[in-house]
Amino acid sequence: MKSNEIKKAALKYFTIHGYEGASLSLIAEEVGMKKQSIYAHFKGKDDLFLQVLRDAKETELSSKLQYFSKVDSQNPKKDLYGFLRLVIDLFQKNEQLKFWLRMSFFPPAHLAKAIEEEVIDIEEKVQTILESKFQDWINANLIVGDAAKTPTFAFLGVVDSIMVELVYVNDEKRLKDKLEASWTVFWRGISLR
Repeated sequence: MKSNEIKKAALKYFTIHGYEGASLSLIAEEVGMKKQSIYAHFKGKDDLFLQVLRDAKETELSSKLQYFSKVDSQNPKKDLYGFLRLVIDLFQKNEQLKFWLRMSFFPPAHLAKAIEEEVIDIEEKVQTILESKFQDWINANLIVGDAAKTPTFAFLGVVDSIMVELVYVNDEKRLKDKLEASWTVFWRGISLR
């Protein structure tokens, strides 16, 4: 259990101060141990950081998989808009996912490659799920299109624009306006008329 306590404290410090500003001494103090004791659980700061990052990645992935396992495949408009709301809620309310989002945009330079691999891995998994859903909707004549790749990439572009807003701008009205405008144009492009 001590490893989980360390990771929880590390998440707090990495989220607030970034990699460079988080110290193992403060993390150890938070859990009531000496800095050297952390090494009984983790190889060092990089190992701790990457484990916290992978835990955050798994939280994001499992949240999205759970969402898609419950969607009604007969209502793509509701399901896709609901996914956008889920993304916003996850990254505004979950500390792990705030950390994941910040580190995917601003990785420590020496860990950038490892973080990039984690980001690409989750992006590919989500893309695969979305492509399957879009193909089902195309096959059922619920949306227009021939191949699922185009609406999948377009939708992921909407998701990415929302993520940028969550990282760089902390303005609810602007986020809402961007979501509504992006969503309206996207849905108009794939909906049956």
